Amino acid sequence: MKLNSLLLMSRLVKKSPSVCTDLPLSSSDVCNKLHLMKEFLRSSYGPTARLKQVHNNIGGSVVTSSTSSVLLQAIASSQPIISLIRSSILNHVSRFSDCGLFAAVFCLCLLEQAGQCGLRKNVMIKVNKHLLALCTGYLQQEDCGCKVKLDFCSSQSLITLARSVISSKPTCVLTEPESDHISRLAVQAFLLTVPCNIPDTVRLGRTATITIEGHSVLKSAVFPGLLLSMPENLCFDSLCSPLHVVLFSISLAGDLSEIGDGRIEMHQGVDVDSQILDQLLELGKQVLKDGVKLFLCQKVIHPVLQHYLRCNGVIVIERLGVSLMEPLIQLTGAQPVATLHATIPSTVYGKVHNVCIRQFGSKTMLHLHPAGETAICSMILCHRNETMLNELKLVCQTTEHVLRLTLREPFALLGGGCTETHLAAYVRHKSKNEVSESTSVLGCSQTEYLLAAEAFCHSLELVATSLEHNGGTSLIDLTHAHHWTLPSDVTEEHLEGVMAPCGCGVVESCQNKTRSYLDTKYAGFSPAPWLTASPLQATVLDSFTAKVNALGVAVETANLVLDVRYVIQDVN
Repeated sequence: MKLNSLLLMSRLVKKSPSVCTDLPLSSSDVCNKLHLMKEFLRSSYGPTARLKQVHNNIGGSVVTSSTSSVLLQAIASSQPIISLIRSSILNHVSRFSDCGLFAAVFCLCLLEQAGQCGLRKNVMIKVNKHLLALCTGYLQQEDCGCKVKLDFCSSQSLITLARSVISSKPTCVLTEPESDHISRLAVQAFLLTVPCNIPDTVRLGRTATITIEGHSVLKSAVFPGLLLSMPENLCFDSLCSPLHVVLFSISLAGDLSEIGDGRIEMHQGVDVDSQILDQLLELGKQVLKDGVKLFLCQKVIHPVLQHYLRCNGVIVIERLGVSLMEPLIQLTGAQPVATLHATIPSTVYGKVHNVCIRQFGSKTMLHLHPAGETAICSMILCHRNETMLNELKLVCQTTEHVLRLTLREPFALLGGGCTETHLAAYVRHKSKNEVSESTSVLGCSQTEYLLAAEAFCHSLELVATSLEHNGGTSLIDLTHAHHWTLPSDVTEEHLEGVMAPCGCGVVESCQNKTRSYLDTKYAGFSPAPWLTASPLQATVLDSFTAKVNALGVAVETANLVLDVRYVIQDVN
């Protein structure tokens, strides 16, 4: 007993007091970590980004990705400022799915520029808020020069938006034909989830994604209806349509835990297992009497009940999982049954038009065809290995969310860095022309305001330059303020012969246009609008809703970090 007491005392360590850090952004250690995070995320940004492999130093799996949601969840830091930025960006991604890297890089650039210009933090915060309002106000205008209205009469603009999202993730390792194929499938799946007959309350459908490793991406496909993993050796004769369906959300394995909470009383000599099995078989008899031909369960079904139902011509599928329950409810119209101890009312049954078997590589799937109009579809995704397939699945889910956002706001922003350079030119011009009015409202000097505005604009331009990872340089044309990339093997003497379009593809050539390198100062100008009756035909588009929110998140997070006076950290 004394030995145990001595061992316990030897393990006790005096609790250390919390550490209080004053002005964390003045610490070189914090600034170095912020700079490292910025470079880490900048190099992951865009179609030609460098892939990242993240591995925890205490073990675990290796994560390979260039997607913000994956990277930010994989990395961890003991620095509270880093954790604050990480949490803020992940919250944006959880709500909008896209533009996480844009928000993170822009936020970190704002913090770095704020430190370099040497202005008071309260001045930077006020000017950042003012310029954010200027940007969002401009983006909401009808004549905004970097906004494109999406035409739902044609699928081309939706395919362009989908391709821009998909091609921005190099971990997918897609060729151009593969990228085009997946983009068309993503739009097809999105359109299938939009109901044709719009009721008072619009309810979008679901896309169920099934992944198959080891096959060509071009074998990926989309099917109306729902594909379910089929048990081995399942066979059935031709069935008359429609087929009645019953759907259970509880386990039918005969476990006592599924009976519910409370006290269980048993008479002596009663075989509990037999009693429960009899109850399950009574359930089977009822569904047979009611004409059920498709018996579905979220969890496990007792083997005896399965055998009984199959011998009577019923298709039985178990272990569906919670993710398929909502699509099944929408597709079949069935209501999930959550009890064994009551007669099943006829109102909970659903129906499907027909079922058939489909083979995809090594997977055999049961295809449920809807009895009426439905907004449920299934996407088969194929790729060469697991890492690429996981990234492709994530990107397709992001694309579906981005396309859904267009139903609320049918606009897109010019991609390829053109929105960033266009906004930078607009804000720089507006700030210089309205400097007197702005400084009187913000309560700062004109010099402070112009320095803070320049830091804001330069941060936007740094985001645009982050798209280049092959040693090229970035330019801006001084007419429309679009972004251009000059390859590393092209000298300034041969610049006139460069015929490549701008980053978004709207401006076909930079010939006959005055231009400037983005890392040099140029005279402020107001970006000229496009005087054309037809819509802009961009080849790269960004989500309007996601990017406007990401812009706000980046500025607000940077301002929050700038406003931090003390960091109190528990080190125990």
